[in-house]
Amino acid sequence: MNQVFNCLIVDDEPLAINVIKGYIEQVPQLTLVTTCPDAIQAFQVISQQQIDLVFLDIEMPGINGIDFIKSLAQPPAIILTTAYREYAIESYEIDVVDYLLKPISFTRFFKAINKYLKLVTDTAPNSSSSINKQSGSIYVYSNKKNVKVNFDDILYIESIKDYVKIHTKNKSIISKDTITRYESLLPNSFFRVHRSYIINSTKISAFTQHDIEIGEKEIPIGISYKKKVVELLKK
Repeated sequence: MNQVFNCLIVDDEPLAINVIKGYIEQVPQLTLVTTCPDAIQAFQVISQQQIDLVFLDIEMPGINGIDFIKSLAQPPAIILTTAYREYAIESYEIDVVDYLLKPISFTRFFKAINKYLKLVTDTAPNSSSSINKQSGSIYVYSNKKNVKVNFDDILYIESIKDYVKIHTKNKSIISKDTITRYESLLPNSFFRVHRSYIINSTKISAFTQHDIEIGEKEIPIGISYKKKVVELLKK
């Protein structure tokens, strides 16, 4: 697996941050985007950037880690890092990748990362799914079959947690896949405008600096994508 995953550390303890940061630097598949001391700052980062994996402390000032996860409509993968055992049962109810007790050893950290990488691999598309730019079509693995979709029929693609939803003129197709994969493989007429959306630029009916209209759908432009998107749209 050559993909590199963007990580975020959310913790109010500098020592704990430095430990996790050092561990991340030892794993080639991971890159640290930034660190946050609380949930409020973390929410801003997740809203503006593509974050694949969060190392999240539970006991923090303001909103605790558990409530923070519950507040996210589409949370990234989460590995909890905490000194408290009593949250273990609740953590599994919110479907986190793993639960690491401080002090965290590199061996235990690496075990959690392997678990995450396995989950990513397991949710990767079926090998029979394919994109053929020359033929102007894409085969989407959905409902245990490969469905052919013409590029020209696609309006936009939406990320919904571990799935993508491809919206076409006549229907929507859901597949267990990542929006990042589609971003790298689709033709140049498609581009990412938000961490959760890729649009077909040929289908735009109107746009502002804040959103794009495709049919009756208003698609938000993410803050971190705004400059690039506006430049592309004005060409």
